Amino acid sequence: MIEKIDISGNGYKIEESFRKYVEKRIGKLDKYLPKGAKKDVVCKVVVSEIGKGKNDKYELSAAMELIGGKLIAARDECTNLFAGVDLVEAKLLGQIRRYKLEVQPHRQKRSLKNLFKKRG
Repeated sequence: MIEKIDISGNGYKIEESFRKYVEKRIGKLDKYLPKGAKKDVVCKVVVSEIGKGKNDKYELSAAMELIGGKLIAARDECTNLFAGVDLVEAKLLGQIRRYKLEVQPHRQKRSLKNLFKKRG
């Protein structure tokens, strides 16, 4: 679980139920990070209210700062904040997978033919 999650609102008051939902959904993303990058992950989530009145729209942005200064960020506009958190989580997950491919060395895969090939 990511321990350092900063949730703030710009023109929007953060409710406790929303805070718990964000901590649950974004906090579990650390299990997809490489082992060395899990230690000091800092995540910041900002909710901004775009439209007021009948058509309430919100902009939800999240940024994760990893070891080595790497920044992974995602942004989405939505009318339902809880659905927006799910979309931002999916975007962050895709970026974490790309980051993991860059950082971790790949094992060389050998085909079965090469393993059982007669030598000499």
